[in-house]
Amino acid sequence: MKLVFLGVGKMGLPMATHLLAAGHAVQVHDTDPQRLALAQAAGLGVALDVAAAMAQADGVMSSLPHDAALKSVGAWVAQHLTPGGFYLDTSTVSVAASAAVAKLFAPTGCDYLRVTVSGNNHMAEAGQLTLMASGPALAWQRVAPALKGWGTVQFYLGEGEQARLMKLVINLMIGQTSAMLAEALSLGSKGGLAWADLWQVIGASAVASPIVKAKSVQLSQRDFTPTFTVPQMLKDIDLILAEGDALQVPLLQTAMTRQMMQSALAQGWAEQDYAAIIKVVEQSAGIHQE
Repeated sequence: MKLVFLGVGKMGLPMATHLLAAGHAVQVHDTDPQRLALAQAAGLGVALDVAAAMAQADGVMSSLPHDAALKSVGAWVAQHLTPGGFYLDTSTVSVAASAAVAKLFAPTGCDYLRVTVSGNNHMAEAGQLTLMASGPALAWQRVAPALKGWGTVQFYLGEGEQARLMKLVINLMIGQTSAMLAEALSLGSKGGLAWADLWQVIGASAVASPIVKAKSVQLSQRDFTPTFTVPQMLKDIDLILAEGDALQVPLLQTAMTRQMMQSALAQGWAEQDYAAIIKVVEQSAGIHQE
């Protein structure tokens, strides 16, 4: 297929690279020249005339940072994509923003696919993401084989915005896992358990989920290098809470986790991993690990 990929950040770049490796013709665009340079170094072509590239493409894909970007890019793609093509977006955005973009594509003769992913940039590079798709079923059947390089675990959830909501459900659980770890580790540390022992036993226990095991690799060494920063998690939590409001679902624990993330920001840990809320609880308990 001829594809245009918009947004080659930490997630978008490996996604586009996997498509190229699978034999597709991929041109990319990004507003950041440094990201475009990395894309070129990876062998990807840069679309010099993006509108013309989209008009000639079988489909356009994107990985974008927020609602406003999706609305802007979605409107642009809807204007230039040739009828019969598809627009596939992977961003973590609100259900409402995605639904607004769907309305733009309804009269175009193009398909709009929401394919959200679970996993960090390292998993994207390794082709180990979990894919959650919604949109026209026939369009998904057409595109799904091309995405095997992103991850072989793929779920089709329905014709509408199901993939957007499912991503928020998963990220709610990821955020809550970090809050759970913060309290559990602080309780153990304050009681005299060694940090390394805590992680070793947790990793062998019934609560050793994939996300806990993944986090233990760095956190057992107290390495808070980010795979997903505190502000990024805050953005997702805000999306989750907004959807809870829209559906009238009380998300009390998630609201408390948001306050922990705000505390991490106040401590100057914005550029650390969102698991920095472990240190928030430690400080509250009078624990000094570092």
